[in-house]
Amino acid sequence: MRNSIAHRAIRSLALILYYGFAQYLPTSPLPGWRAAYWLRRGLVRFIFRSCGRDVIIKTRAYFGTGENLIIGDRSQLGVNCKVESDLILGADVVMGPDVVIMSSSHSFERLDLPINRQNHPPRRPVTIGNDVWIGTRVILLPGVQIGDQAIIGAGAVVTKNIPPRAIAAGNPARVIRQRGGRLST
Repeated sequence: MRNSIAHRAIRSLALILYYGFAQYLPTSPLPGWRAAYWLRRGLVRFIFRSCGRDVIIKTRAYFGTGENLIIGDRSQLGVNCKVESDLILGADVVMGPDVVIMSSSHSFERLDLPINRQNHPPRRPVTIGNDVWIGTRVILLPGVQIGDQAIIGAGAVVTKNIPPRAIAAGNPARVIRQRGGRLST
């Protein structure tokens, strides 16, 4: 019944309420943040393909139509993040402000056509494991996979997969050490 007319109508209404009103409500520690989290969580349950328990959607989080977004228990979309709809977010993911997660790109091979007139390559979902911390202003490019318990440092641009328990930073991001371990070589 997920694609029924009634479901599509409810989903459309939830998107209108989220983008027209709920996205602007406060985030902790401002007064009213608990009610704002409750309302946004209630709306995204009708929007996302799958939404875990105790999810937090912070102020001005953008997720397009959200139709291909899967978010695990106790995970969050950070303040002012921009997430394209093709995302699998595990449980217990913490996200800083201004994170950008891309699942689409542009073709640019042909020189006889402007880039904006070339076909788009297929969308490539981003997958983020469980217990991951994504720092402020991180950019994740199409198709990357972030392993469980990884940390992505603030301002990193992730162009390749990051293994479990790795701490990655920089532009392009590279593994600088393992959680609980020594510096990598």
